[in-house]
Amino acid sequence: MTTTHDAAQTAPAGELTISAGEPHPLGAHLRDSGVNFAVFSQHADAVTLLLFADPDDPEPMATVPLTRTFHVWHAHVAGIGENVGYAFRVQGPELAEHGFRFNPQRVLIDPYARANSSSLWDRGRACERIGDDDISGVDNLETSMRSVVVRPSSFDWQGDRPPRRPMADSVIYEMHVRGFTAHPSAGVANAGTYLGVVEKIPYLQSLGVTAVELLPVFEFDGQDILRHNGAGEPLRNYWGYSTMSFFAPHSAYASGGTGTEVLDEFRTMVRELHKAGIEVILDVVFNHTDEGQHQGPAFSFKGFDNPNYYHLVQVTASTTWITRAAAIRSTAITPSAPASSWIPSTIGSPRCTSTASGSMKEPS
Repeated sequence: MTTTHDAAQTAPAGELTISAGEPHPLGAHLRDSGVNFAVFSQHADAVTLLLFADPDDPEPMATVPLTRTFHVWHAHVAGIGENVGYAFRVQGPELAEHGFRFNPQRVLIDPYARANSSSLWDRGRACERIGDDDISGVDNLETSMRSVVVRPSSFDWQGDRPPRRPMADSVIYEMHVRGFTAHPSAGVANAGTYLGVVEKIPYLQSLGVTAVELLPVFEFDGQDILRHNGAGEPLRNYWGYSTMSFFAPHSAYASGGTGTEVLDEFRTMVRELHKAGIEVILDVVFNHTDEGQHQGPAFSFKGFDNPNYYHLVQVTASTTWITRAAAIRSTAITPSAPASSWIPSTIGSPRCTSTASGSMKEPS
């Protein structure tokens, strides 16, 4: 069954041609002189696509109500292409007692995006509360992340093939992409980046390394303040173990550019390592995301369909701890949790500090 909701559509006259498009594949894909968009949400009542001529524009150039086919919302937009920014607003039942966290005031990135822009990002504005202030009804459009349309087929792999070395013959080097070359002593032109790793391939070969195991390289919030040290200085998320986007390389590890350029720099690193006979192993975090618990920021999964994207555990007024979380992480529920609600079983701190810089680009 296919249905269409009644959200208003805006677009520059004569520039874009909008049609229902296809529900598969998920994500944003270039086709038919435009882009097909498709996202999953079983419980949403309406999904609206926001299009940005530049991913960092404060306002969208067009808004498009999506068509629903079963649990997938989709549209095709002719007249746009690579490096266009996009995001979504999702409306649905306001039933926290059933685990729903829909909020059309939150602009969401595509769970299947291959690139994102975080230049405008302010983490605190994506939360429900900052301190004692309820900001759930405050629109975060001007400080939201944006997904970026990419052209993945444009990259020249030059006949690349994985080395497929037997595990018994492997010498594995665990590596943090930024930390590996960030210090001046690394002697590279592109310090702390994917290209910096490429520059150090001869060094890895001299050690006899046959594989690198990269600590998380998918998009995470480098401005996420985990805690403060004894001097009161903020300690930010350096390791990347709180994923924001599972299909997008971390943009702050690129030497420059956005969208396809970031994707291509990551793939260049993989290709050149393979050429040198060095395999690439990725450390991926699947048991939680950077959205954290019920008070954490809503920038993607939670806003699309919280009960489907997360394993939720019910909390009652007499419950001090979440049963499953207590067994896994012993994480306490904050006092503001609803008397009866559903929240992720592997919750963490909400960490909703608002960043003055509005940028995810972490310090070198």
